[in-house]
Amino acid sequence: MEVIFMNKLSRVSEQNEEIAQLWIGEEENIWHLGWSQYEAGDREDTMWYEGTSWEELLHIYRHQLAMQMSEGYRPLMHGLYHENEDVKLRSYAGQRLYCFSELYGNEPLYEELCTWRRQKAASDRKAPYFVATNRLLRLISAFIPHTMDELMQLPGVGESKAAEYGLEWLEMTSGIERSRPFPLDWVYTVLNEEEYESWLYKQKEQKYKQELDKFITRKHVLEGMKEGQTLEAIVTRSGLSRRELIELLEMLDLEGYDTDSLLDVELAVMPEIEQEAVWNAYEELGDTFLKPVLHKVYGGERPEGGSLEQVYERLRMIRIRFRRHVETERNAG
Repeated sequence: MEVIFMNKLSRVSEQNEEIAQLWIGEEENIWHLGWSQYEAGDREDTMWYEGTSWEELLHIYRHQLAMQMSEGYRPLMHGLYHENEDVKLRSYAGQRLYCFSELYGNEPLYEELCTWRRQKAASDRKAPYFVATNRLLRLISAFIPHTMDELMQLPGVGESKAAEYGLEWLEMTSGIERSRPFPLDWVYTVLNEEEYESWLYKQKEQKYKQELDKFITRKHVLEGMKEGQTLEAIVTRSGLSRRELIELLEMLDLEGYDTDSLLDVELAVMPEIEQEAVWNAYEELGDTFLKPVLHKVYGGERPEGGSLEQVYERLRMIRIRFRRHVETERNAG
């Protein structure tokens, strides 16, 4: 096997220094991604990836490397993520506050704030994250502001947010003692560099895990379509709901992937005359909204033998083809 990339990493503990190597190799058109640890002269190898997809290897590489660095490993050769230093500096202050709040927050106060948010979201008929993000509630629980001025020193609290919810937050924090005051300049000296860096890489680990999961899901869907599987079979294979899968199909079709094999299978049970009526409705009413098309084609009646959800699925699948047709004509013209 030809090794095309290798980097040495180390982790220093009170007892000793642990050494590891991250490497990428290629043999007979098969990519290999591995992690080797050295201890007391012994070497233990772990294979992270073995296959033909360079893109999949990179997703796994980024996630696994972030995981190791969040556990304290640091590379001999820096720049593995090619971070933009200007961006890092601009976000330095806010990131430190977030880091401290997640590591040293007041957990009972945070739980109280979360309970308040659930109740407020329900009464205002809003999604909880529109009321306040987890990060904002962590900040409040960690730094415990006692005045409106202190509250507005926290990232994410502007005039409108403070006016809407500030008094309720301060009512929860007013009776709680805190060990350190505002302003929060002390955070930048109390928080040591090693725990801050490990926290940063934990954020990267979560980000790259989401990207890897998204990549694997798309891979399952594309493989399922290539094999001629049904919608339900791909749902089982990918872990997506039927609605999520059709939304992904819309995106894949826009990106130029061939979705016709799956659409053929699913629409085979739908009469041609019914499909034509749906197509004509899109031509007349446009393809932005489904409900007008539903009423145009079916009136107040639902087609026999199908739920409303199934009807909407078929409308969206025909819309995929309709939009592709419109785009093709636009490009040809």
